[in-house]
Amino acid sequence: MNRFQLIFCFVLLGIFLIATPSHAQQTPSQEEIYAQRMSYYYEFESPIVPWYYLAAIDQYERNIQAVRKDLATREGILSIQFPSHFWSGPFNPSVEDTSPATIAYFGGHGLDGNEDGIADQTQDADVLRTLVGYLHQAHREAGTFQAALEKYYENEQAINQIHVIANIYKKYNTVALAERAFPIPIRANYSYKGTWGASRGWGGRRMHEGTDLFASYGTPVHSTSYGVIEVMGWNEYGGWRIGIRDLYNTYHYYAHLSSFHPDLAIGDIVEPGTIIGYVGSSGYGKEGTSGKFPPHLHYGMYKFDGRTEWAFDPFPSLLIWERQAKKKN
Repeated sequence: MNRFQLIFCFVLLGIFLIATPSHAQQTPSQEEIYAQRMSYYYEFESPIVPWYYLAAIDQYERNIQAVRKDLATREGILSIQFPSHFWSGPFNPSVEDTSPATIAYFGGHGLDGNEDGIADQTQDADVLRTLVGYLHQAHREAGTFQAALEKYYENEQAINQIHVIANIYKKYNTVALAERAFPIPIRANYSYKGTWGASRGWGGRRMHEGTDLFASYGTPVHSTSYGVIEVMGWNEYGGWRIGIRDLYNTYHYYAHLSSFHPDLAIGDIVEPGTIIGYVGSSGYGKEGTSGKFPPHLHYGMYKFDGRTEWAFDPFPSLLIWERQAKKKN
């Protein structure tokens, strides 16, 4: 190999080595993303705003951006974003102002979090510093952290969802909680199919908002996600039912149970696979009514988008969780 060929080979090798790591760095793993987020939360937490509330607000914003067409999806490790008038000030002639001095002059809230001399909404550190600064100010004015959240969100359901997420993160001391579970034991004798939108007649004509999983009386029913028990009791349609709100602004509805797990109560935190009750045929009447249909679990999912809550078809999710459960077994 002559000198020219040798130099050419080294040039090609250098291009390959430079390009390959660059591409890999553009796609961090989910575990790396979780670690980066936790690093930010720990850096900017305070006694008034602990890390798990920063994480909860971030996750809430990520949740609503995923389902709202009127909201832009923020690029970056974090999903928290602010309206331009909030950041730069309502009377600031420059809506993209990054000068902390002029932002403050015009009554804006944007702050410099990474000490580079500018307050930039595209910088995750600046965004978290701004959020913490605003909540501290609102806390001083309103007296409590709850009141500070109310001042910012002005939506009771949104604040409740943030509390749910924060309490779960606090219990498990991590944001890496993406695990899911199938609601019926894989080894049980069960069957189900997509019945979303089918007609239902008891109590007036209505559409079926969920999936029915048929199984024997007493078959354990598992929580499909991490969540907080929000509702637990009798409903004339669903009989003995449990409602669980999760980390992703989703309310999970488990109905027609024969009984609840005796150790559970409203406010308890559950995780994927937790036994929450047992299959039955309760419902369609006054408390205690049972046997009007074959035993099954009615499973429904409802998404809160920051404004309203609406039902969506759980069947595709159930298929995924069933496949995952079968692989584990």
